[in-house]
Amino acid sequence: MQAVNMFIILLLIVFIAGCSSTHKPAPVTSLTYADSLSSRKIIIKNNRYTVQKGDTLFAIAFTANRDVRTIAALNNIKPPYTIFPGQKLVLAKPKTRNKKSTPSKVVKTKAIDKKQKNNNLVKKDLAKPKQREYVQKQATQKVNTAASKKNGKIDWQWPAQGQITKRFSNKEQGYKGLQIKNKLGTSVSAAAAGTVVYAGSALRGYGNLIILKHSDDYLSAYAHNDRLLVREQQKVKAGQKIAEMGNTDATQTALRFEIRFKGQAVNPKKYLP
Repeated sequence: MQAVNMFIILLLIVFIAGCSSTHKPAPVTSLTYADSLSSRKIIIKNNRYTVQKGDTLFAIAFTANRDVRTIAALNNIKPPYTIFPGQKLVLAKPKTRNKKSTPSKVVKTKAIDKKQKNNNLVKKDLAKPKQREYVQKQATQKVNTAASKKNGKIDWQWPAQGQITKRFSNKEQGYKGLQIKNKLGTSVSAAAAGTVVYAGSALRGYGNLIILKHSDDYLSAYAHNDRLLVREQQKVKAGQKIAEMGNTDATQTALRFEIRFKGQAVNPKKYLP
């Protein structure tokens, strides 16, 4: 009888051990970051947005084509720009309506010599175009100078090898980066040293996306990746592998590479060696 009881106890131990060894969850470190990406997309309406889980202010600013500092200032958000699910953000200043102009009072003046009056009008008309032309030239010169500098002494390099199949366009609906085509799994590297401010897939049309911050003014973006190899807040070196080329949210395997200056897309070819 004692032997039978011992046999039953041994069977129970084997059964319990077998149950505990099945369906063991994989450790977090063995999961790729792409496995945890959400299919949710950032959709902005009427320059307003409600923060959802997984959002970053940089990703929202990128989607809205605005400088993150502008949005932060509008919503009184201080660095490091922490936001919370459910938080409502204003993305642009509301347009102010022009007040109706009231008719000005008629003031009687003494008669002016006709010749002198005409001379004054000619002088006034000649002065205006000169002033406007100077301001335009000055503004253009400032923009070109800012773009031609090594952009805050950032040492840019190509993010991937491959064939350029799309180029930057200044048109409103044009392509705002470079499309570099190559094989699935081709290495995608950081174009400059920086910090990962977004890694996810919530931006419509970009697939698995990485955004790097290089300075207060400059960001770079790497879209349509197959796998993301870095996480948000991680610091990366120039040339460090950050992703593998893919075709997420795209029709072909290629990298979409963008450089943003103060929230606006600029031509990467002007920055790359």
